[in-house]
Amino acid sequence: MVERTSSDVVWRGRDALGARQGRSEVNGVGSATTSPPVSRWRHPRPREVSWRDALRRVNAVAVLLVAVDAGVVALVCARQPPGWRATALVAVALLGARGACRLYRRRLWLSWFHDLPRSAGATALAFALVTCLDLVAGAPPADTRAAQWSVLAFAALSEPARLAVFAFGRWARRRFDRCDRTIVVGTDKVGVDLVGSMLAHPEFGLRPVGFIDPEPVLDRAALPVALLDEDLADAITRLGVGTVVLAFSRTRESYVVDSAIAAHRLGCTTLVVPRMFELHQDGPDIERLRSYPLMRLGTAPTSRPTWWVKRTMDVLLAAVALVVLSPVIAACALAVLLESGRPVIFRQVRVGMDDHPFVLYKLRSVRMNGNDDSQVTWSVVGDRRVGPVGRFLRRSSLDELPQLWNIIRGDMSIVGPRPERPGFVREFSAIHELYWARHRVPTGLTGLAQVHGLRGDTSIVDRSRYDNYYIANWSLWLDVKILLQTVGELLCRRDR
Repeated sequence: MVERTSSDVVWRGRDALGARQGRSEVNGVGSATTSPPVSRWRHPRPREVSWRDALRRVNAVAVLLVAVDAGVVALVCARQPPGWRATALVAVALLGARGACRLYRRRLWLSWFHDLPRSAGATALAFALVTCLDLVAGAPPADTRAAQWSVLAFAALSEPARLAVFAFGRWARRRFDRCDRTIVVGTDKVGVDLVGSMLAHPEFGLRPVGFIDPEPVLDRAALPVALLDEDLADAITRLGVGTVVLAFSRTRESYVVDSAIAAHRLGCTTLVVPRMFELHQDGPDIERLRSYPLMRLGTAPTSRPTWWVKRTMDVLLAAVALVVLSPVIAACALAVLLESGRPVIFRQVRVGMDDHPFVLYKLRSVRMNGNDDSQVTWSVVGDRRVGPVGRFLRRSSLDELPQLWNIIRGDMSIVGPRPERPGFVREFSAIHELYWARHRVPTGLTGLAQVHGLRGDTSIVDRSRYDNYYIANWSLWLDVKILLQTVGELLCRRDR
């Protein structure tokens, strides 16, 4: 019998050969005991936000911009009504186009001139939409002209109002200290310059409260704000920090990445000074703090409204699939019973989101031998414990169908990183950088790594890289694409 123990995996990982994941099950019930979660200090839990903190974080400038635009739309349509249908079309086209062009985004630089091209483009898009939709609907020419004039009148009235909002926002930040508490990671010249700009120009909305750097470049006395001798996650929680700026540091690159993930997980706005920032152009996700460009990282997937859509679809699709495929599951269970007896369902402890353990359900594909080594042993191709039925279940992935119940319970999602056993999570996290970071979202029945051929006896390094890419780029469309690719893999699976 071919076995691979956890020590083999550690040795191979340190030898840069890449640890490989297999599938292990011996008895019907995996060990119910788990070791302490992995690297908790590196994987902070989302903090609880009080109503005062939530109110303080409200982007007042964005709210005012929405209110101003809505008021101007109402004023224009009231003074020159193009008809109720055309009025609704104008309102939806204007506010929708401006929202799509991200005119209501959070921003550091409250510059009307900088935002004017984007605003003009959004108005032009709304004008085109109103015109095209009226033509398609066959609206009377008088209604079309009235709607077009409403859009032009909106542009003439809204821009001065936006100029006033930006001026008021800058004044309020200076006068009332409406600024985000900010930590800068990195104490080199760039970090010091950024803190100096924040202190001298509060109109950018950042108030520095400290540096964090394991290997500070400058002496503490030379720093404009305090050097904090604590972990970033602890400092964020203790000081009520809302923004983290990642500058340059002499410490290892992985520390900066870990800091970004910690800030991301705690709900902070995360801004990164790009390399070769002197040559960096402005773009949709680029902020400006004086002469420094700052890349704004996206919010955590689980904090977005679309995540609730994902969860709803998970429950609906899993429930329907469980009902429709129940005859298939029953037939597979009968085959397992006839081949190797009971129990039919295999239970094993796996690590889910935020390092929380849960019991994963599968159809058993390995014969029982009375010795439960499922937490430390990997089965590989040619394992004698796997019979013909087990090989078929694994090759077709039918043994994974009971995990639909895990999805309904909330332990897993349909799409996400595949879950692993606690012991191997600890070892992989110690060997491979950012393996721990894949637990920022729920684990999944299928994932981006699996549709790229990384299933069974394949590289853990590559899996981790794909999983973290999935989290950084998550969208509903990415989930749909992975599901379609999964169907293609199941129907036209190649021998890899």
